[in-house]
Amino acid sequence: MKSIYASHLQPWNGIKTQILHAGKFHNARLSHPYIYGPKVWCILPSATEKDCATVQTTSFSIRCTIEETKILKVMAGITGSRALMVVALLCAAAAMTAAQEASNVRATYHYYNPQQNNWDLNKVSAYCATWDANKPLSWRQKYGWTAFCGPAGPRGRDSCGKCIQVKNRGTGATIIARIVDQCSNGGLDLDYETIFKKIDTDGRGYQMGHLQVDYKFVNC
Repeated sequence: MKSIYASHLQPWNGIKTQILHAGKFHNARLSHPYIYGPKVWCILPSATEKDCATVQTTSFSIRCTIEETKILKVMAGITGSRALMVVALLCAAAAMTAAQEASNVRATYHYYNPQQNNWDLNKVSAYCATWDANKPLSWRQKYGWTAFCGPAGPRGRDSCGKCIQVKNRGTGATIIARIVDQCSNGGLDLDYETIFKKIDTDGRGYQMGHLQVDYKFVNC
C-alpha cells in the first residue's frame, strides 16, 4: 500500500481534496510530507493516488483498510455534500482502527498466577474484578491475563474484558490476552506464565525485564 502525502493530493472526481481533523474538514494545502500533532488526521483519496493513505503522526500511523475498489463503488453514484459525508465516514472508520492499536510499547510482566488462583479475579485484586469476577469460568480462563495502560485504546472500566493481540517485536511471536487490570507503566503488564513467557521465545524479555511489543484490540 503506497503512502500518500498531503503535497501529492489532487481533486478526486471534482470533489475538493480535504483533511478531516477533529470532525471538521480543512482544505489540503500542505507542502510538508508529514502532518504532526496529537489529533487524528485522515487524508481523502485523490484522482492520481486512489489507494488509501498512510499519514504519519508523532505517535502512530493511520492506515485506511478500505480497498480502492470499495471506495470507488461507494462513490460512483454520489456527488457533492453526500460524497464528502461518505468519505468522512470512511476516514473516521480508519481513524478508529488506528486508535485501537499501538507499536513499540513497553510490556513488563506480573505474577497473577491465574491457574493457582482458580482464575479468580478477586483473589488477585484485579481492577476489573468489580465487573468481571462473576463471568463464567470458561470466559475467565479462555485467554491469559494482562493489565493495560497503553497509549491507544479504551482505559479503565471501558477496557475491562476486552482482548488485545500482542506481538513480540523481537521474535514475531503473538498471543491474545484479556484485559483484567490497570497498570502505570504506559504500556502492558502481562501475566508471566500465560502471556509473557509464551511470546518471550528467546528469553531476552525475561533477561531485560520487559519486552517491546505491538498490540491491537481484537474481538473475543
